[in-house]
Amino acid sequence: MALNYIDLFAGAGGLSEGFKRAGFNPIAHVEMNSHACNTIKTRMAYYHLKDNNQENIYLEYLKQNIDQKQFWESVPNEVLNTVINTEISDDTIKEIFNKIDSHKDSKNVDLIIGGPPCQAYSIVGRARDPKGMADDPRNHLYLHYVKFLKKYKPKMFVFENVPGILSAKNGEFLEKIKEAIDEAGYIVEHKTLTSKDFGVLQNRRRVILIGWKKNKNLKYPTFENFPMQGEIMKDLFYDLPKLKPGEEKVPASYTKPINEYLNLSKIRNGIDFTTQHVARNHNERDLEIYRTAIDLWVNKGKRLSYADLPSELKTHKNETAFLNRFQVVDPKGVCHTVVAHICADGHYYIYPDLKQVRSISVREAARIQSFPDDFFFEGGRTAAFKQIGNAVPPLMAEGIANKIKEMIK
Repeated sequence: MALNYIDLFAGAGGLSEGFKRAGFNPIAHVEMNSHACNTIKTRMAYYHLKDNNQENIYLEYLKQNIDQKQFWESVPNEVLNTVINTEISDDTIKEIFNKIDSHKDSKNVDLIIGGPPCQAYSIVGRARDPKGMADDPRNHLYLHYVKFLKKYKPKMFVFENVPGILSAKNGEFLEKIKEAIDEAGYIVEHKTLTSKDFGVLQNRRRVILIGWKKNKNLKYPTFENFPMQGEIMKDLFYDLPKLKPGEEKVPASYTKPINEYLNLSKIRNGIDFTTQHVARNHNERDLEIYRTAIDLWVNKGKRLSYADLPSELKTHKNETAFLNRFQVVDPKGVCHTVVAHICADGHYYIYPDLKQVRSISVREAARIQSFPDDFFFEGGRTAAFKQIGNAVPPLMAEGIANKIKEMIK
């Protein structure tokens, strides 16, 4: 029998995708961003159709042969209505509880997953804010998370956040979170985990708090490393068609057969094409900077410093901060952390090949985050990049979920 979970601050559903693949059943997803909610609705519709041997309807949607309205009408309303598009606040929490109660019927909530928005805890966010994010109301969203623990009394929970949560207010925030969780009747432990240990080709570090009821004799799990360490160009990008700046190939047929990494990671998962292989357009100045950065990194192993650019390629005078703003994805290793700022420009995620001078496509960013190729992000290119940058890598989530499943039973 499937274990049931609620996903809070769900984003585009990266964490949920991992738990779904591990056999868990979602009762509800709660998320304030409408594009991200639509993405989860589409994913839940996909799983419903797959379970009922109607996956061909989803493929028609990916191929753009039917529109979103037609696609969503192909599944029962109760599937889509499990996605609750609202901010979690004092004003909305009672209504959210009522909606979840109507969805769950007599089912138990075995698990709560999710992580409050991380900007208030992130080191970069604190550095940019004059008050170090001290007055940001998002600092206290953990209190709402704890209210869900008190209401639904799950056997366990998973709380994900950025490493900056460890140092926010010199550790004071983390201690307050732990105190609130203790008062709710749970033991909690945390570790900083790195996504590449789970097979994700990205050096993404996240603090994962795992908690269980005080009457359970449990301890923080040990995770096995992924069976292989892939490389960006050789293993992750190698089968996607070439793109020029501003070009899109939707759907995009694979240029090569599946390899070991794409199979083990479940990124290529059965269909013979992928979607959202869409690249940004770039002006000539940026393209010239990209060429310089690619040549330096790929051929000489050096990173481009903004201060070293010729004056005709510089657009501002700040030569002391963020000098690495133009960064090439490492072709022979793993990528640096993909963040939500990728939706604003692609300078920090330059494709590592002088034959394709551009920033990475939506699908390439999704692959770096380990999303499967049939995962569709709603809302257009900019919204898709933002959702991808904010997500928990599904491959990492699945590794965590498999251990939670062992513990919870």
